[in-house]
Amino acid sequence: MVTDPERFVLDIDPNAEERLINVRRDLHQRPEVSGREEATAEYVANRLRGMPLQNLKVRVGGHGVVAEVKGRLPGRTVLVRADMDGLPLEETADVPFRSTNAGVMHACGHDVHMAIALEVAQALSSRQEHLPGMVRFAFQPAEERAGGAKPMIQAGILEGVDRVIGLHVWSELAVGKISIRPDVVMASADMFTLTISGKSGHGAQPHLTVDAVTIAAEVVSALQTLVSRETAPSSPVVLTIGSVHGGTAGNIVAGEVVLEGTLRTFDRALRDRSLQRIDELAEGIARSMRGRAEFRLDSETIPVVNDPGVATLVSKAAAGVLGDGAVVQLDPLTVGEDFAYFLEARPGCFFLLGGAPTGPRVVHHTPDFRIDERCLLIGYRVMSAAVLALLAS
Repeated sequence: MVTDPERFVLDIDPNAEERLINVRRDLHQRPEVSGREEATAEYVANRLRGMPLQNLKVRVGGHGVVAEVKGRLPGRTVLVRADMDGLPLEETADVPFRSTNAGVMHACGHDVHMAIALEVAQALSSRQEHLPGMVRFAFQPAEERAGGAKPMIQAGILEGVDRVIGLHVWSELAVGKISIRPDVVMASADMFTLTISGKSGHGAQPHLTVDAVTIAAEVVSALQTLVSRETAPSSPVVLTIGSVHGGTAGNIVAGEVVLEGTLRTFDRALRDRSLQRIDELAEGIARSMRGRAEFRLDSETIPVVNDPGVATLVSKAAAGVLGDGAVVQLDPLTVGEDFAYFLEARPGCFFLLGGAPTGPRVVHHTPDFRIDERCLLIGYRVMSAAVLALLAS
């Protein structure tokens, strides 16, 4: 019976690792940015068409691809999610399978996620007679711009789903290690814009102007008090203004300055309050200096929070495959992930797969990003075992 996760992962197709590597490299060479994953989605769909699975659908919530493996035995319905988009970066890693799309690369490991999900689908679809329940595979576009999860959920992919699961390869976690937390995994990730408006004029007559640069400087400085003076030290918050644009010449008082920033926190209530206070503080300072401030939330992602019970099941499944020492708990990460919306809607687990390469430290979202491909088979084995454990639970 394939309901025994440990037995299932021991019964691995001898071609699985080679297939995982080849698929990952195929995808790595043809990355597409968020919202433009047409060729990626077609590649995924074509791979799925070669498997004995059911209900293949394309263009779900954009460029999403969904397919199902229906077991012959009773059990739960589990959704496995893999993201598909790349990043607008020119790859510098010296590998034979580097990106062939200029200015775009898989710098966050989504090629790894797709390859693993496709291999799990391949394995489970060949064992449907002994499989309990149903597994729905969701290949999601636009994770990087935090806009892909919601449209797929709104399209109904969670209907009838009992549990959800996903993974993220992590270049700073050793190969052979899996990080599973029973609570917060990743932070909320909000991107915002503050437009500071004043009145332009001659630099020699500042009294006849409203200096947007001066207002913006006060706003940037004051925003840090939201962290240092309005938030408990025990509640981590990251507030960064990463872009400041304004003015046209050194002798002209700027009439407008645009600030772009990000807010990260692990607590949803704190997130909501902090966003409100950014708006209030900027507007209050601008008005006191005879200007205006307009706040706009450009993209948002709530914290990634695992269900404790599901996380425990996944931890046990991973330990059964790799041994107890392989399962660790990294501290919550201040990066964001819109798998959070799947976890908001259904109990589930999002775990980190160790993929640290040999050599110098490598971080995500950089032109030289790379992973150790040994993580592919490990990720496949753990994901397969976890899915089977959730189906039978």
